Amino acid sequence: MEVLKVSSKSNPNKVAGALAGVIREKGKAEIQAIGAGAVNQAVKAVAIARGYLAPSGYDLVCVPAFTDVTVENETRTALKFIVFPRE
Repeated sequence: MEVLKVSSKSNPNKVAGALAGVIREKGKAEIQAIGAGAVNQAVKAVAIARGYLAPSGYDLVCVPAFTDVTVENETRTALKFIVFPRE
């Protein structure tokens, strides 16, 4: 599954475009975000991507979960969002 990493400085419109492209190509995607600002941008990107994909008949679902990631030899807890179309 394609993993998109989002930071607090990420442009939600660009992330949404990348997310829509991955959904169209592979059927589902994962977004990872560490910190409140990054989670905010990720959630906005999912909402924007829903708007991008709705005219094509996609109804996106987002399932949040925690995951551990290693950043510079340090383990951090991230939020991951599994995004896929509703069947």
